Amino acid sequence: MGYVKTKGLVIKEVNTGEADKIITIFSRKHGKISGSAKNSRKTRNRLSAGTQLLCYSDFVLFKGKDIYSISSCDVIEPFYEIRNDIIKLTYAAHMLDLINDIVQEEQPATKMLQLFLNTLHVLAKTDKSPELITRIFELKLISILGYAPQVGSCTVCGGEEFSNVSFSFKKCGFICGCCIEHDKYSMKILTGTAKAINYIVYAKMDELFNFNLSNEVLNELGRVTRRYLRDRLEKDYTKLDYLKSLDM
Repeated sequence: MGYVKTKGLVIKEVNTGEADKIITIFSRKHGKISGSAKNSRKTRNRLSAGTQLLCYSDFVLFKGKDIYSISSCDVIEPFYEIRNDIIKLTYAAHMLDLINDIVQEEQPATKMLQLFLNTLHVLAKTDKSPELITRIFELKLISILGYAPQVGSCTVCGGEEFSNVSFSFKKCGFICGCCIEHDKYSMKILTGTAKAINYIVYAKMDELFNFNLSNEVLNELGRVTRRYLRDRLEKDYTKLDYLKSLDM
């Protein structure tokens, strides 16, 4: 029992009672934690602003027997630009699904939180393609989780040539043209796609989004990351299918 102070991002909210809600916070110190926000659905309530979805806030929580109770919260970054744009919000919702599945209760995941906050900042504050931002996030997230593909060299012979490369989902990485018989079902990819994948896996966090791609390369990167993510997490993520119904 006692008070806990932590910065954190609201990654889920569930309405309870007439004006309450329970929020899930991706916190710096404690990983994923849940807290009860009494009367926070009332517009003028002091918890209203800081407990909204995708809001990054400074929390003071009281640790009860079964759940935290939110005593106070001050907004650090509300990410209004995302919540007010249906396209950006849909991409953010997809990323939230990943975060909610991957991050564990009461287990700090500082690198993942840094990645997610950086990603949301780029999504909210720049005109960079939301599709590119999301694909970078997906591949970097799965790499931080411990499933980084081997993309510095061929998984079979160790060759470091990017001009004739396929991505092997069986061997979890690149296969050069000379070793293609080891996985005939690997996906042939463009040199630009190979270089982009390599860059994302090895880039420092503050340099992660410092590039753009042609539509052809971006589409191919998407095919690789979507399948690789599905294979590693053993789940289909369908939030982005909603974008197909929009007149974009």
